Amino acid sequence: MSPDVLSTPVVDTAKTQDRAQSRAQAARRRKVIVFAVRVLLLVAVLGLWEVLSRAGAIDPFNFSMPSKIWDQIWTWVTHGTALGSLGEQIWYTLYEALLGWVIGVIAGVVFGIALGRIAFLADVLGPYIKVLNSIPRIVLAPIFVIWFGLGASSKVASAVVLVFFPVFFNAFQGAREVDRNLVANARILGASDRRVTLQVVIPSATSWIFTSLHVSFGFALIGAIVGEYIGATKGIGLLVAQSQGTFNAAGVYAAMVILAVVALAAEGLLTFAERRIFRWKPSDSDS
Repeated sequence: MSPDVLSTPVVDTAKTQDRAQSRAQAARRRKVIVFAVRVLLLVAVLGLWEVLSRAGAIDPFNFSMPSKIWDQIWTWVTHGTALGSLGEQIWYTLYEALLGWVIGVIAGVVFGIALGRIAFLADVLGPYIKVLNSIPRIVLAPIFVIWFGLGASSKVASAVVLVFFPVFFNAFQGAREVDRNLVANARILGASDRRVTLQVVIPSATSWIFTSLHVSFGFALIGAIVGEYIGATKGIGLLVAQSQGTFNAAGVYAAMVILAVVALAAEGLLTFAERRIFRWKPSDSDS
């Protein structure tokens, strides 16, 4: 056997490693460039907003300006709000959104998997689900305030109805899209309906469910905020309502910025959890 033949696998391995390193470096460079462009875009928008407001090209009373919004946030952080500390308002809204999100997710997954697995149940309840889904759920917030009062219960109910349907439909579709060969093989091996659901259907539908979780937490925040805006004793939504009532545009935008930060933090946690659970899936950079 010639030396050239023996050295070929080593060369191929080295080339493969070089290609992998090049792809990894390219992926890192792309992430840095994307982040830099995002920051530059944000700075450009905020800077243009500030300049136009100070020049009077846009009305600073109605549209405010980034510097005033920052001053409002800093005032809330250092001196609190008229309702109490800013942390208390954030926690109250976050508590309502989290509780509504958890209840909505659990209900959506249970009903989605159940109707996806049991055709008779889907035929019976399907029309009712469609009718309820067609109702603009934001308009239910005033009804919940009447039913449950100004406390957290009405905001949790608003969050639940907003979260339930996207999670339900994704879980339902995920249960319907399960590979039939996997189900058949599990039955051949003697698995009961319960074991098929728990060990085949639910794991297969998990990626569908996680897709809805990214959107549904934002819906939970919307439900809590809308409920607080209509009637509450504390919370970010009430800060928005009070700022609007006093024509404090900076306060409205400041509350929106705080909500955006909370939503982005929640999105980051969900993305981290998804990557931990689906470590076996190749990332975009690997493809």
